[in-house]
Amino acid sequence: MMLKMKLAMAAMTAALLPAATLAQETPPPIGASVLMWSPDQQKDGYKAMEKLAAHKVVARGAKVFPLPAGKTIDLKVSIGGKEMSVEAYMAAYRVSGLLVIKDGKVILERYGLERGPNDRWTSFSVAKSMTSTLVGAAIQDGYIKSLNDPVTTYIPELKGGGYDGVTVGQLITMTSGVKWNEDYTDLNSDVAKVGLSVIEPGVNPVVSYMRRLPRDVTPGTKFNYSTGETDLVGVLVSNAVRKPLAQYLSEKIWAPFGMEQDAIWVEDVAGHERGGCCMSMTLRDYGRIGMFILGGGKAGGKQVVPASWTKEATASHIPVDPAHPEAGGYGYFWWVNPTAKSYEALGIFGQSITTFPQDKLVIAINSAWPAADTPELNAARDSLTAAIRTAAVK
Repeated sequence: MMLKMKLAMAAMTAALLPAATLAQETPPPIGASVLMWSPDQQKDGYKAMEKLAAHKVVARGAKVFPLPAGKTIDLKVSIGGKEMSVEAYMAAYRVSGLLVIKDGKVILERYGLERGPNDRWTSFSVAKSMTSTLVGAAIQDGYIKSLNDPVTTYIPELKGGGYDGVTVGQLITMTSGVKWNEDYTDLNSDVAKVGLSVIEPGVNPVVSYMRRLPRDVTPGTKFNYSTGETDLVGVLVSNAVRKPLAQYLSEKIWAPFGMEQDAIWVEDVAGHERGGCCMSMTLRDYGRIGMFILGGGKAGGKQVVPASWTKEATASHIPVDPAHPEAGGYGYFWWVNPTAKSYEALGIFGQSITTFPQDKLVIAINSAWPAADTPELNAARDSLTAAIRTAAVK
């Protein structure tokens, strides 16, 4: 789907620090570096973001959520009428990690691109789904009263502009009605310009940019993918809880649920974590995110988000494209496929957590695709997840 895999590339690249070399190649100029990395730069850089970008650490806890081995599955993937083994698929589509969890047990775990189980890998926009989950945690903790609250309650600098009257719920479903251009081929687009520098001292650079945007349509009436708004949600949460996102994530989920390693979360130029991008974690911790949501949002025996949150977050609240119902819908920063009865956290260049809740099946995939997002690459991944589901539920 054309809108399916967008992400805050400008925001992410602005946070990157100069690196000497990646795979003995000098990275391209920082402004477009991540989009233009060579295959070797992707392979090395995606698992070493803590060396390339300013970031905060999401600390793990003392215990690890167990992922015991289950009965392994064997499958073939059909791409364009041709059957491929899992190994052939991973090589063809540059997959660095493939993890399948069925009924809480690992039934398939493979690595590629010289990556191992202890290597982190960047999430790109998969981080968006964690940011919306922290909204749920903040509601559970009483820091945010309701999804019906005005956004300006938590980000008062937005008052007097296009976000007047926009609710928190509209922000996390990308239905604010504020005008936004997410065209990565246009250097004058909003996504190419947002958050690149401190415009107003003391005001987050994303907030400074976003509060100047005009209203386009009535809030709540139209889905419009906006990376800037996911970063706004990150600011909203940290303002509400009065803690850095990384610290709050560690306290609410990462440590009590039992992630196996610290994660990192890339910062903007003002030192604030990007709500819309770029956590790095191990493959198994990607899988544990899926298990946390599948389990209803509990960690350490406590309900982290409201009891109904995960079901509501992964349900469709707005069609992605009303003219094409097959494109699915959008939840609280989750992509919803009603046909397959699945929901996904997605990031460009092939990052995903796909969950089939009725089958208690979680599939985590990390990749270094040759392009950020194409219909062909998305279709190939859909073929893989469909084949896995067929094999897993036999």
